[in-house]
Amino acid sequence: MNKYKVCIYAICKNEEAFIDRWYDSVKEADKIFVLDTGSSDKTVEKLKAKDKVTIKSEEIIPWRFDVARNKSLDMVDKDTDICICIDLDEVLKEGWRNVLEDAWKEGTTRAYYTYNWSHDEDNNPLVTFYIDKIHSRDNYKWTHPVHEVLIPLKEENKITIDNLILDHYPDKSKSRNSYLPLLELSVKESPLDDRNMHYLGREYMYHNRYNEAIDTLIRHLGLKTAIWKDERAASMRFIGRCYFYLGRYNEAELWYKKAIKEAPYLRDAYVEISLLYNYFNDNNKVIYYTNKALKIMNRSKTYINEVFSYDSTIYDLRSIAFYNIGKYKASLKNINMALMINSTDKRLINNKHLIEDKL
Repeated sequence: MNKYKVCIYAICKNEEAFIDRWYDSVKEADKIFVLDTGSSDKTVEKLKAKDKVTIKSEEIIPWRFDVARNKSLDMVDKDTDICICIDLDEVLKEGWRNVLEDAWKEGTTRAYYTYNWSHDEDNNPLVTFYIDKIHSRDNYKWTHPVHEVLIPLKEENKITIDNLILDHYPDKSKSRNSYLPLLELSVKESPLDDRNMHYLGREYMYHNRYNEAIDTLIRHLGLKTAIWKDERAASMRFIGRCYFYLGRYNEAELWYKKAIKEAPYLRDAYVEISLLYNYFNDNNKVIYYTNKALKIMNRSKTYINEVFSYDSTIYDLRSIAFYNIGKYKASLKNINMALMINSTDKRLINNKHLIEDKL
């Protein structure tokens, strides 16, 4: 018999393609509450046919993620012990309920757990970090129009459950065009919120608005609350990346080095500066910085590591650099390592043939 009443809550819009997979993963819950924000497909009909599901339809105008999240949370029964906020493009690993109930103790209010944000073609996790959307029923609310966060209204008692795993399989057809204006609104509402400022700068970068990105990310670094080194280093890397795209390579190099100094335990800046040096065929520096990167074995579980930091990129760069300086055996060793990670890449396969021709 279950010790706690556990409820799922979610928001959705036009998610009919994901409902069956999502429902199969959450049906261990006692109840499931979904706020539909204006679906034009068969999302509502499909959810209504599922056991345990309560669905409500309401358009949020103007759209804000925090308002929608709070309205979906309001749907959850007041006597619920544990709430789980989960989107319909996410999947809980089978057996999650027992894992959760074993870890949740009297007085616990919130849980961190493992989030596999992206996967490769074989469904192996590429980017993994902790999230914290499992919480007690009362004294929580969502805030910020986008990249919304769950804030406590009183002191928390948090736990970490490594073996409770949530997988993310995003709908790649969905646009993120709404993110930029919502982030601009978020910063306008909370100009001293370092997290929002970081995300806004990153979003400008995604939209190729590099000068605005640089200005915003520098503002992030200047905030007194911007003390988390992982995120500060990411802002520095993004500034460097923007300068690279603007063709201002010396400034790019400077900011990548600042990122390394800020968080020397993260691979990402070492790889980005290696990509810069590869662009200029500075082979010895590529070898030096990729070697530094390879000495960092553990991924951060608090900030999002770049995919290129743990895929075949490092070995690919090293193979090219060693080839260019005539060290063909070292080049072959590294191309083989790259192919162990990405065995079907035609360019890597062709590079291996070129290297073998030199031996």
